[in-house]
Amino acid sequence: MKLHRILFAITFSAAMLIGNAQAVELPGTIVDTQWLAKNLKQVQVIDVRSNKATFTTQPVFELQEKAKREVLTQVGGHIENAILLPYKSVRGERQVDGQKVKYLLPEKQDFEKLMQTAGLRAGKPIVIVSTGMTPKRVNEALRLFWQLKYFGEDNVAVLDGGLAAWLNDGHQVVTVEVSATPGDWKATATRRELIATPDDVSNADTDVQLVDARGTEQYYGINKRDYVSAFGHIRGAKMLPTEVLFRKDRDAVKFYSKDAYRSILEISEIEADQPTIFYCNSGHLAAGPWFIEHELVGNNKARLFDGSMHQWTLQNRPVKTVMLEPLPATCKSGLNKPGC
Repeated sequence: MKLHRILFAITFSAAMLIGNAQAVELPGTIVDTQWLAKNLKQVQVIDVRSNKATFTTQPVFELQEKAKREVLTQVGGHIENAILLPYKSVRGERQVDGQKVKYLLPEKQDFEKLMQTAGLRAGKPIVIVSTGMTPKRVNEALRLFWQLKYFGEDNVAVLDGGLAAWLNDGHQVVTVEVSATPGDWKATATRRELIATPDDVSNADTDVQLVDARGTEQYYGINKRDYVSAFGHIRGAKMLPTEVLFRKDRDAVKFYSKDAYRSILEISEIEADQPTIFYCNSGHLAAGPWFIEHELVGNNKARLFDGSMHQWTLQNRPVKTVMLEPLPATCKSGLNKPGC
């Protein structure tokens, strides 16, 4: 009888420990470094970055007299047990109406396989970590967030300031090579209410806002990316440049408050609660304002135009641009080239 009581106590204690390990709840769709450090063993971290070589190199700090401190100039290393996900694998090329369209959301089974191969497990909270030093890198995490959300994942957040904030706050990183153990994560839904197609954009009425997340010069058609076939923006779109959406905290890029974002939207003449479609060049930068409006401001009528200007201009749909003098033949990709 005594042995049975001992075994029961051991079993009960183990069950309690497992239960507690699984009981952690994300405080929201953004977590800070202190929360992550405290709950690191109870979540799974996805490290998404373009330069995967830096995953196993030391971060670089330089002493700058003007700043009177060591400044982070190159992110390196990763949070212990983090899953590495190269950003170029997150999106892919697909055939759409007989055309090859780049940078699109993968098919459901392909995305599920990608996440399983990376080592993502089902039923455990996910924290996505970017390198965090520029808005462009932060948007890598937000684009992945949108894709996970699209395929049914709700137990997911992003680290405010990414790895740069983690390093700034004195937390440790490791540089060891990581061998992924296949996971069992499943794509449980296809949330089409989060995505917009070219036809959705074309058919948008006066109640649907179009918002361009690119910089001023691309919006006005002064220059463009090489994979976009025409200069300018979609007619009727308002501009919300990515650079106004984040604040700099030492060497990391972080979010503003919900109230601050409502103010930014108001100044930009964008209704915070109206149906909205966000786009950019490829669906990358647009993930930022989509995340802010959908997840932080609380507009569940916000969508992301996945193909964005790449697909729009590939289909020869109309754009609006400033009237400029004809460009020299050497300036086909824009006025930002030397001599243009």
